[in-house]
Amino acid sequence: MSGSVCAVVPAAGRGTRLGLDVPKIMVEIADGATVWDLLYRALRPSVDHVHVVVAPAAETRFHRLAAAEIARGAVSVSVQREPTGMGDAVFGASGHWESHGGILVVWGDQVNLTRGTVRRVVDAHLRAPGLTIPLVPMPDPYVEYELSGGRLLRVRQSREGDACRPGGLSDVGVFCLGTAGLAAAWRDYLAAASRGAMTGEVNFLPFLAYLSLVRGRDVTAVHVDDPDEARGINTAADLEFARRRHAERAG
Repeated sequence: MSGSVCAVVPAAGRGTRLGLDVPKIMVEIADGATVWDLLYRALRPSVDHVHVVVAPAAETRFHRLAAAEIARGAVSVSVQREPTGMGDAVFGASGHWESHGGILVVWGDQVNLTRGTVRRVVDAHLRAPGLTIPLVPMPDPYVEYELSGGRLLRVRQSREGDACRPGGLSDVGVFCLGTAGLAAAWRDYLAAASRGAMTGEVNFLPFLAYLSLVRGRDVTAVHVDDPDEARGINTAADLEFARRRHAERAG
């Protein structure tokens, strides 16, 4: 299905830093709506299918949460047995998305993502199915993307000890990739990839630079105006912000 797009949501995060007793994707945000509910509302008008990767302890609970969508075939679920990084979560589920022409990778805590941004990213991907990334300038980016002439040169990650520059371009936890040759490219990347200096993981984001520089994929950057879309849920302050934002919108 060359023109179809499958959203892939790595959501095996356990919310440890938040002190939660449920995975982040199941946290209630507003009026009984969870992170999953709000994220799915943003995704469903623009993608053909949504695949969610959860931790073993969350499998049964997530099946209950998304029972209606799973029953009608709009959503599927797989399990990441060990917490070995986002790339492992995405490519461990390749059997669920490789028949689609593109995948929209979306971090499972991006509750502030808007439907309009998702639509613009998917539309850009359908016009140029290489590597599409929505980017927003940030005063103090946690992750910074360096681009030049349609190529992604580098991804700086503060979580791995990189210094990100004030005003640099950050992602909003969304990446759209054409699936042709993608799983093979990941296997080749793994063979030589270095592990993160702080996490010890083979990170997913440097793989994007590999796709551009080594595999020759052109990068389409989709401009995002609102830096709030980049804010996932990693701290108690992030969670409070998301709840306040959605309460204001509902009001």
